[in-house]
Amino acid sequence: MSSDREPSLWRERLTSPLTWHYVGFVVLLLLTIGLGVRLGMDWAITDSHSSEIQAEKQVQLKTLQLQTAPLRGLDKRVDKTRDQMGGFYKQRIPPNYSSIASRIGELQVQSGVRLSRVQYTQGAPGADLTEISMDAGISGEYPQIMEFINSLERDQTFFLIRAMSLTGEQGGLVNLRLRLSTWLRPADAVASGLPATPKEDQAPATPAPSEAAAPAPGTEGR
Repeated sequence: MSSDREPSLWRERLTSPLTWHYVGFVVLLLLTIGLGVRLGMDWAITDSHSSEIQAEKQVQLKTLQLQTAPLRGLDKRVDKTRDQMGGFYKQRIPPNYSSIASRIGELQVQSGVRLSRVQYTQGAPGADLTEISMDAGISGEYPQIMEFINSLERDQTFFLIRAMSLTGEQGGLVNLRLRLSTWLRPADAVASGLPATPKEDQAPATPAPSEAAAPAPGTEGR
């Protein structure tokens, strides 16, 4: 009789609403746990990806900062450079042709050298300056020539020595060919009326093959 009773008890339990409530609760609990685990995994993956993106952005930002660093304060440096150029032009670029010739004459007298066959020419006008070339013969003793050359290089007026070559020597006197340049503002160069510099002379001058290079003043016999 007890054996007949047991199936009926299981049947009653299976058909009982309380049993199905328990089953439903367990199923929901398992689903909740599964969704929680899945959400945790997704969150970990998302958080890791976000960290990678953030690190990448930080690297890009640092790279941009390094690339733009030289440009910081560029406007101030440009203004400073412009002021320096303006000061250089004002202090060392002669105002006209006559001031060049006058200064060369003063340095000639002070050093005691003699200039001959002096020829001034002007190059092609530049955006800011025009080159003025001078080709002349210079004669004198070595100490006098050395003083004249040093005076040109140290002078307030900007002179650039292009070439100096020996053309003769007699007794204690030395004869040299001297080629040097200075610059004028384009309008001042036009106003000077100087002839144009031959194209072959507009590059830095070098001694002719037939001319021997002159030793530096004061270095002969070394």
